[in-house]
Amino acid sequence: MGVQTQRSSQDGHDQRGPGEQSPDGEAPVTEKRARAVAEAARETRWDRPSFARGLYLGHLDLGLIHPFPTGDPRADEEGAEFLARLRVLCEQLDGQLIEREARIPDEYLRRLAELGMFGMKIPREYGGLGLSLTVYGRALTLVGSVHPSLGALLSAHQSIGVPEPVKVFGTEKQKQRFLPRCARGAVTAFLLTEPDVGSDPARLGTIATPTGDGDYLIDGVKLWTTNGVIADLVVVMARVPPHTDATGEHPGGISAFVVETDVPGLTVEHRNAFMGLRGIENGVTRFHRVRVSAADRLGAEGQGLKIALTTLNTGRLSIPAICTAGAKWSLKIAREWSGARVQWGHPVGEHQAVAGKVAFIAATTFGMEATCELSARLADAGSRDIRIEAALAKLWCSEMAYRIADELVQIRGGRGYETAASLAARGERAVPAEQLLRNTRINRIFEGSTEIMHLLIAREAVDAHLSAAGDLANVDADLAAKARAAVGASGFYASWLPRLVVGDGTLPTGFREFGPLARHLRYVERSSRRLARQTFYAMGRWQAGLEKKQVFLGRIVDIGAELFVTAAACTWANQLERTRPDRGPGAVRLADAFAAQSRMRVERFFDELWQHTDDGDARLAARVLAGDVTWLEEGIIDASEGTGPWIADASDHPSRTENLLRHVD
Repeated sequence: MGVQTQRSSQDGHDQRGPGEQSPDGEAPVTEKRARAVAEAARETRWDRPSFARGLYLGHLDLGLIHPFPTGDPRADEEGAEFLARLRVLCEQLDGQLIEREARIPDEYLRRLAELGMFGMKIPREYGGLGLSLTVYGRALTLVGSVHPSLGALLSAHQSIGVPEPVKVFGTEKQKQRFLPRCARGAVTAFLLTEPDVGSDPARLGTIATPTGDGDYLIDGVKLWTTNGVIADLVVVMARVPPHTDATGEHPGGISAFVVETDVPGLTVEHRNAFMGLRGIENGVTRFHRVRVSAADRLGAEGQGLKIALTTLNTGRLSIPAICTAGAKWSLKIAREWSGARVQWGHPVGEHQAVAGKVAFIAATTFGMEATCELSARLADAGSRDIRIEAALAKLWCSEMAYRIADELVQIRGGRGYETAASLAARGERAVPAEQLLRNTRINRIFEGSTEIMHLLIAREAVDAHLSAAGDLANVDADLAAKARAAVGASGFYASWLPRLVVGDGTLPTGFREFGPLARHLRYVERSSRRLARQTFYAMGRWQAGLEKKQVFLGRIVDIGAELFVTAAACTWANQLERTRPDRGPGAVRLADAFAAQSRMRVERFFDELWQHTDDGDARLAARVLAGDVTWLEEGIIDASEGTGPWIADASDHPSRTENLLRHVD
């Protein structure tokens, strides 16, 4: 692809600690500044209704998702025809070939491009197929069932690579220049992460220096660049320093640029290898005085992080689609194996211990499919704000898909731990269960780790509380400001809290059109109001300190996620019951089982909101990081010693440990 390749070197990696000067001479990267950068990139307006946001505020507005949203019949028919062609192709692709060779054959990429897979979401006027997000998700589920590396390549290209940000933020010239190439099969990538910068973009070290003649010179290193090893085009996030030109002073900021990978100074230094996704083309990319025209900048200077976050709002939906592929395959294997494997005179699936696992896999797979379908349909309709829905879908599906894969390995026993190649070599069916477990693990990290997703969703979920509280939730506000804020907040809560007392969930006739599923929706309604009350109590107790209670906020988010998926499962089952008589009864049984299992998880989360070991765990962690119990590590050999430098060493920043100890003691 014209990209230089060489062995990776560690020089030039930005290893600044908190409060250190950024390389462009800007102010130190403090916690306050990091928060400010993240807040500035957030979309703060809610111009369209959001079903999931309502759940966190104690309001179940079922009319936003019921009747289950449907698409244009003609578009659905075209999508079905495309998926039929894709299925024929996928049946001819060998996922185990990708696994053995640790790469996707060029022939596979060519055939996918000929089918239009690289332009599924690109509008037809720019050479794409113009398919809906619903069809796009189903396509990723199908191709991901061949090998998830294929799904990763296609989603990284279309969900966060060049096509999506150019389609949404690009000028007409940029669309005409880049989108047809992407649709024809030019591979693209998204470059944000750096060796020392993950989810804290305020510390971004890649710099785009204005040259004064309308160009920029980009310098920096990008890590984990999915598709970057073979990409023709990349979107790179770089910090533009404050500068002055003939038009005046410019504050600069994180900006997005489309860069051709064959330009001088752009080097792929390493192709990374991982525990799973053996076909993924993921590497380290270095920029050394790479010249980029201002015409290739997306949006204005300083708009890069907003572009990235906006792209991810719908881009995250690709992860649940790929997770659903693994879940559906797990269900198939679990059903076949549990029915055929006999122990103690009965198929293992008839033993209650295994039957519970099979039921969990089946019910959870139905919940995942319902979540994917609902989120994609809402996105296609365009009348709903789905930023929370998409984030919840990514968070919940990635967590549950890994649990499903783990249960499949357990059901298969020793054969679950044995590789497919080894099984085949001794004459057994080559079931790659352990491969699924390895491949599925990354989805809890991709496009926002579970921990980061908890914080992002929590910030959106408690936004109404923070807005009402004002300076009560501002750690930097003085007492006088907090007192004034308390007066304003009391007005909001005086009108809001009474609405959390009763609702349809307390009425035995509530949601009766759902038949046997009505009781689950009544539970969702009651639990939504209970969740909002608990959040209010936490806000009153901790005020500005609430943002430090990350584990508490994580449980709040997880409760909302379970309620969202239960509502999705019930409405999806209702839709299938009305439109697919052959599937309706089974769908209702699956939704009923899922909602019952989900209720158990929700009740546990509620219990753990106030009865937990969080404070003790924090104190112990501080002592561990301070080196108080290193004796516990004796008696082993650390095979990683001397293999390479750490990105950061706690001993390099003793103030970090001191601050942590002061905080928890």
